[in-house]
Amino acid sequence: MATLYTHQDSNIHKTWALMSFFFIAVIMLGWAVSWYFESPGLLVGFVMFSIIMNIGSYWFSDKIVLALHHAEPVTDTSHPDLYNIVENLSITSGLPMPKVYVIQDPAPNAFATGRDPKHAAVVATSGLLGMLNRTELEGVLAHELSHVGNRDTLVMTVVVVLVGFVTLIADFFLRSSMWGAGGRDRDSRAGAIFLIIGIVLAILAPLIAQLIQLAISRKREFLADASGALLTRYPEGLASALEKISAYVGPMRTANHATAHLFISDPFDREDQKSFSAWLTKLFMTHPPAADRIRVLRGME
Repeated sequence: MATLYTHQDSNIHKTWALMSFFFIAVIMLGWAVSWYFESPGLLVGFVMFSIIMNIGSYWFSDKIVLALHHAEPVTDTSHPDLYNIVENLSITSGLPMPKVYVIQDPAPNAFATGRDPKHAAVVATSGLLGMLNRTELEGVLAHELSHVGNRDTLVMTVVVVLVGFVTLIADFFLRSSMWGAGGRDRDSRAGAIFLIIGIVLAILAPLIAQLIQLAISRKREFLADASGALLTRYPEGLASALEKISAYVGPMRTANHATAHLFISDPFDREDQKSFSAWLTKLFMTHPPAADRIRVLRGME
Protein backbone atom coordinates (compact mmCIF):
# COMPACT_ATOMS: atom_id res chain seq x y z
CA MET A 1 0.00 0.00 0.00
CA ALA A 2 1.25 3.48 -0.92
CA THR A 3 2.22 5.73 1.97
CA LEU A 4 3.43 9.29 2.36
CA TYR A 5 6.97 7.97 2.24
CA THR A 6 6.25 6.06 -0.98
CA HIS A 7 5.10 9.19 -2.79
CA GLN A 8 7.97 11.22 -1.36
CA ASP A 9 10.66 8.79 -2.53
CA SER A 10 9.01 8.43 -5.94
CA ASN A 11 8.96 12.19 -6.55
CA ILE A 12 12.57 12.59 -5.43
CA HIS A 13 13.70 9.90 -7.88
CA LYS A 14 11.68 11.38 -10.74
CA THR A 15 13.02 14.87 -10.05
CA TRP A 16 16.63 13.74 -10.10
CA ALA A 17 15.96 11.73 -13.28
CA LEU A 18 14.62 14.85 -15.00
CA MET A 19 17.57 16.93 -13.85
CA SER A 20 20.03 14.26 -15.04
CA PHE A 21 18.39 14.22 -18.47
CA PHE A 22 18.51 18.03 -18.56
CA PHE A 23 22.20 18.05 -17.68
CA ILE A 24 23.02 15.53 -20.43
CA ALA A 25 21.07 17.62 -22.95
CA VAL A 26 23.03 20.73 -21.97
CA ILE A 27 26.35 18.93 -22.42
CA MET A 28 25.31 17.66 -25.87
CA LEU A 29 24.21 21.10 -27.04
CA GLY A 30 27.34 22.71 -25.65
CA TRP A 31 29.54 20.18 -27.43
CA ALA A 32 27.70 20.83 -30.70
CA VAL A 33 28.21 24.57 -30.48
CA SER A 34 31.89 24.30 -29.54
CA TRP A 35 32.45 21.84 -32.41
CA TYR A 36 30.73 24.09 -34.93
CA PHE A 37 32.71 27.18 -33.98
CA GLU A 38 35.94 25.23 -33.33
CA SER A 39 36.24 27.02 -30.00
CA PRO A 40 36.01 24.96 -26.78
CA GLY A 41 36.65 28.14 -24.82
CA LEU A 42 33.38 29.57 -26.10
CA LEU A 43 31.40 27.01 -24.13
CA VAL A 44 33.39 27.75 -20.99
CA GLY A 45 32.70 31.46 -21.38
CA PHE A 46 28.95 30.97 -21.69
CA VAL A 47 28.86 28.60 -18.72
CA MET A 48 30.79 31.00 -16.51
CA PHE A 49 28.62 33.96 -17.53
CA SER A 50 25.42 32.05 -16.84
CA ILE A 51 26.65 30.78 -13.46
CA ILE A 52 27.80 34.24 -12.34
CA MET A 53 24.46 35.80 -13.28
CA ASN A 54 22.42 33.12 -11.56
CA ILE A 55 24.56 32.97 -8.40
CA GLY A 56 23.92 36.68 -7.99
CA SER A 57 20.19 36.08 -8.42
CA TYR A 58 20.33 33.15 -5.99
CA TRP A 59 21.89 35.13 -3.14
CA PHE A 60 19.31 37.92 -3.43
CA SER A 61 16.36 35.89 -4.73
CA ASP A 62 14.35 36.05 -1.50
CA LYS A 63 14.63 39.83 -1.21
CA ILE A 64 13.74 40.28 -4.88
CA VAL A 65 10.67 38.04 -4.64
CA LEU A 66 9.43 39.67 -1.44
CA ALA A 67 9.83 43.14 -2.95
CA LEU A 68 8.07 42.13 -6.19
CA HIS A 69 5.00 41.07 -4.23
CA HIS A 70 5.10 43.90 -1.66
CA ALA A 71 5.31 41.42 1.21
CA GLU A 72 5.09 42.93 4.69
CA PRO A 73 6.85 41.33 7.71
CA VAL A 74 4.64 40.22 10.58
CA THR A 75 5.24 39.46 14.24
CA ASP A 76 3.59 37.43 16.96
CA THR A 77 1.66 40.52 18.00
CA SER A 78 0.45 41.72 14.58
CA HIS A 79 -0.65 38.26 13.35
CA PRO A 80 -0.54 35.92 16.37
CA ASP A 81 -2.38 32.97 14.76
CA LEU A 82 -0.24 32.93 11.63
CA TYR A 83 2.99 33.39 13.56
CA ASN A 84 2.04 30.73 16.12
CA ILE A 85 1.23 28.12 13.44
CA VAL A 86 4.54 28.68 11.64
CA GLU A 87 6.42 28.55 14.93
CA ASN A 88 4.77 25.28 16.01
CA LEU A 89 5.32 23.63 12.64
CA SER A 90 8.96 24.75 12.61
CA ILE A 91 9.51 23.13 16.02
CA THR A 92 7.77 19.94 14.88
CA SER A 93 9.79 19.72 11.67
CA GLY A 94 13.09 20.64 13.34
CA LEU A 95 13.57 23.67 11.07
CA PRO A 96 14.74 27.13 12.16
CA MET A 97 11.91 29.61 12.57
CA PRO A 98 11.60 31.40 9.19
CA LYS A 99 10.63 35.02 8.74
CA VAL A 100 6.90 35.43 8.20
CA TYR A 101 5.30 37.84 5.72
CA VAL A 102 1.84 38.80 4.52
CA ILE A 103 0.81 40.12 1.10
CA GLN A 104 -2.24 42.35 1.10
CA ASP A 105 -4.16 40.62 -1.69
CA PRO A 106 -7.64 39.02 -1.76
CA ALA A 107 -6.42 36.06 -3.82
CA PRO A 108 -5.70 33.07 -1.52
CA ASN A 109 -2.11 31.94 -1.98
CA ALA A 110 1.21 31.32 -0.23
CA PHE A 111 4.85 30.58 -0.98
CA ALA A 112 8.23 30.03 0.65
CA THR A 113 11.55 31.47 -0.43
CA GLY A 114 15.15 31.60 0.75
CA ARG A 115 18.36 29.82 -0.24
CA ASP A 116 18.39 27.49 2.79
CA PRO A 117 16.46 26.84 6.04
CA LYS A 118 18.50 29.47 7.91
CA HIS A 119 17.53 32.18 5.41
CA ALA A 120 13.93 31.18 4.72
CA ALA A 121 10.72 33.17 4.59
CA VAL A 122 7.12 32.00 4.51
CA VAL A 123 4.54 34.26 2.91
CA ALA A 124 0.72 34.17 2.93
CA THR A 125 -1.81 36.48 1.34
CA SER A 126 -4.48 38.27 3.35
CA GLY A 127 -7.04 36.45 1.22
CA LEU A 128 -5.67 33.10 2.36
CA LEU A 129 -5.83 34.10 6.03
CA GLY A 130 -9.44 35.22 5.66
CA MET A 131 -10.60 32.14 3.75
CA LEU A 132 -9.09 29.16 5.60
CA ASN A 133 -9.74 27.79 9.07
CA ARG A 134 -6.82 26.94 11.34
CA THR A 135 -6.51 23.30 10.25
CA GLU A 136 -6.49 24.24 6.56
CA LEU A 137 -3.98 27.03 7.18
CA GLU A 138 -1.73 24.57 9.00
CA GLY A 139 -1.84 22.31 5.94
CA VAL A 140 -0.80 25.13 3.60
CA LEU A 141 1.99 26.37 5.87
CA ALA A 142 3.26 22.81 6.40
CA HIS A 143 3.42 22.51 2.59
CA GLU A 144 5.52 25.68 2.39
CA LEU A 145 7.82 24.62 5.22
CA SER A 146 8.29 21.33 3.39
CA HIS A 147 9.64 23.30 0.43
CA VAL A 148 12.18 24.80 2.83
CA GLY A 149 13.06 21.46 4.41
CA ASN A 150 13.30 19.68 1.07
CA ARG A 151 15.67 22.37 -0.26
CA ASP A 152 13.38 23.10 -3.20
CA THR A 153 14.78 26.61 -3.51
CA LEU A 154 18.22 25.15 -4.15
CA VAL A 155 16.87 22.63 -6.67
CA MET A 156 14.99 25.28 -8.62
CA THR A 157 18.05 27.52 -8.61
CA VAL A 158 20.07 24.76 -10.26
CA VAL A 159 17.33 24.39 -12.86
CA VAL A 160 17.31 28.14 -13.48
CA VAL A 161 21.07 28.03 -14.14
CA LEU A 162 20.63 25.24 -16.67
CA VAL A 163 17.64 26.85 -18.37
CA GLY A 164 19.41 30.19 -18.59
CA PHE A 165 22.53 28.59 -20.01
CA VAL A 166 20.82 26.47 -22.65
CA THR A 167 18.60 29.35 -23.77
CA LEU A 168 21.54 31.73 -24.08
CA ILE A 169 23.79 29.35 -25.95
CA ALA A 170 20.99 28.16 -28.26
CA ASP A 171 20.08 31.74 -29.18
CA PHE A 172 23.71 32.60 -29.88
CA PHE A 173 24.17 29.51 -32.05
CA LEU A 174 20.97 30.18 -34.02
CA ARG A 175 21.86 33.80 -34.76
CA SER A 176 25.45 32.96 -35.71
CA SER A 177 24.38 30.12 -38.00
CA MET A 178 21.90 32.34 -39.84
CA TRP A 179 24.54 35.00 -40.41
CA GLY A 180 27.05 32.48 -41.74
CA ALA A 181 29.46 32.43 -38.83
CA GLY A 182 31.40 29.37 -37.74
CA GLY A 183 34.63 27.63 -38.62
CA ARG A 184 33.20 24.54 -40.33
CA ASP A 185 32.75 24.23 -44.08
CA ARG A 186 29.09 25.01 -44.61
CA ASP A 187 29.21 23.87 -48.26
CA SER A 188 30.12 20.28 -47.39
CA ARG A 189 27.34 17.74 -46.99
CA ALA A 190 28.33 16.97 -43.39
CA GLY A 191 28.52 20.65 -42.55
CA ALA A 192 25.10 21.30 -44.08
CA ILE A 193 23.51 18.43 -42.17
CA PHE A 194 25.09 19.56 -38.93
CA LEU A 195 23.95 23.12 -39.55
CA ILE A 196 20.34 21.99 -40.02
CA ILE A 197 20.46 19.85 -36.88
CA GLY A 198 22.06 22.69 -34.95
CA ILE A 199 19.38 25.17 -36.02
CA VAL A 200 16.61 22.73 -35.06
CA LEU A 201 18.23 22.15 -31.67
CA ALA A 202 18.70 25.88 -31.15
CA ILE A 203 15.00 26.50 -31.86
CA LEU A 204 13.74 23.62 -29.70
CA ALA A 205 16.23 23.88 -26.82
CA PRO A 206 14.62 26.84 -25.02
CA LEU A 207 11.18 25.24 -25.31
CA ILE A 208 12.44 21.89 -24.01
CA ALA A 209 14.28 23.67 -21.20
CA GLN A 210 11.11 25.49 -20.17
CA LEU A 211 9.03 22.30 -20.26
CA ILE A 212 11.54 20.46 -18.06
CA GLN A 213 11.62 23.40 -15.65
CA LEU A 214 7.84 23.31 -15.36
CA ALA A 215 7.81 19.52 -15.00
CA ILE A 216 10.32 19.66 -12.15
CA SER A 217 8.27 22.41 -10.50
CA ARG A 218 5.15 20.22 -10.66
CA LYS A 219 7.03 17.26 -9.18
CA ARG A 220 8.20 19.43 -6.30
CA GLU A 221 4.58 20.40 -5.55
CA PHE A 222 3.54 16.77 -5.19
CA LEU A 223 6.54 16.15 -2.94
CA ALA A 224 5.74 19.18 -0.76
CA ASP A 225 2.10 18.04 -0.50
CA ALA A 226 3.23 14.64 0.76
CA SER A 227 5.80 16.11 3.16
CA GLY A 228 3.35 18.70 4.47
CA ALA A 229 0.67 16.08 5.09
CA LEU A 230 3.24 13.96 6.89
CA LEU A 231 4.19 16.93 9.07
CA THR A 232 0.62 17.68 10.20
CA ARG A 233 -0.46 14.01 10.20
CA TYR A 234 -3.71 15.27 8.64
CA PRO A 235 -3.79 15.24 4.79
CA GLU A 236 -7.42 16.39 4.75
CA GLY A 237 -6.41 19.82 6.06
CA LEU A 238 -4.30 20.57 2.98
CA ALA A 239 -6.78 18.84 0.65
CA SER A 240 -9.63 21.03 1.93
CA ALA A 241 -7.45 24.14 1.64
CA LEU A 242 -6.60 23.32 -1.98
CA GLU A 243 -10.30 22.92 -2.76
CA LYS A 244 -11.03 26.40 -1.46
CA ILE A 245 -7.97 27.96 -3.11
CA SER A 246 -8.68 26.36 -6.51
CA ALA A 247 -12.32 27.53 -6.38
CA TYR A 248 -11.22 31.18 -6.23
CA VAL A 249 -11.40 32.93 -9.62
CA GLY A 250 -9.14 35.86 -10.33
CA PRO A 251 -5.41 36.67 -10.46
CA MET A 252 -3.19 38.06 -7.75
CA ARG A 253 -2.56 41.76 -8.14
CA THR A 254 1.20 41.18 -8.11
CA ALA A 255 1.14 37.98 -10.19
CA ASN A 256 4.45 37.47 -12.00
CA HIS A 257 5.40 34.69 -14.44
CA ALA A 258 8.96 34.65 -13.10
CA THR A 259 7.78 33.68 -9.61
CA ALA A 260 4.55 31.79 -10.40
CA HIS A 261 6.12 28.39 -9.69
CA LEU A 262 6.87 29.41 -6.08
CA PHE A 263 3.23 29.68 -5.05
CA ILE A 264 1.10 26.82 -3.75
CA SER A 265 -1.40 27.61 -6.53
CA ASP A 266 -1.18 29.33 -9.91
CA PRO A 267 -1.39 33.08 -9.14
CA PHE A 268 -2.92 33.91 -12.54
CA ASP A 269 -6.58 34.03 -13.48
CA ARG A 270 -7.79 30.51 -14.22
CA GLU A 271 -10.57 31.85 -16.45
CA ASP A 272 -7.93 33.09 -18.90
CA GLN A 273 -6.68 29.55 -19.36
CA LYS A 274 -9.98 28.25 -20.76
CA SER A 275 -9.26 29.70 -24.20
CA PHE A 276 -6.50 27.12 -24.74
CA SER A 277 -6.91 23.43 -25.39
CA ALA A 278 -6.90 21.35 -22.21
CA TRP A 279 -3.76 19.37 -23.03
CA LEU A 280 -1.74 22.45 -23.99
CA THR A 281 -2.84 24.29 -20.85
CA LYS A 282 -1.82 21.35 -18.65
CA LEU A 283 1.52 21.06 -20.48
CA PHE A 284 2.57 24.61 -19.61
CA MET A 285 1.11 24.75 -16.09
CA THR A 286 3.60 25.50 -13.31
CA HIS A 287 1.46 23.44 -10.92
CA PRO A 288 -0.24 20.06 -11.18
CA PRO A 289 -4.05 20.27 -11.38
CA ALA A 290 -5.59 20.84 -7.95
CA ALA A 291 -7.93 17.88 -8.48
CA ASP A 292 -4.94 15.55 -8.91
CA ARG A 293 -3.27 16.87 -5.77
CA ILE A 294 -6.46 16.56 -3.73
CA ARG A 295 -7.04 12.99 -4.94
CA VAL A 296 -3.52 11.96 -3.96
CA LEU A 297 -3.80 13.58 -0.53
CA ARG A 298 -7.11 11.92 0.24
CA GLY A 299 -5.72 8.60 -0.91
CA MET A 300 -3.07 8.89 1.81
CA GLU A 301 -5.55 8.90 4.69
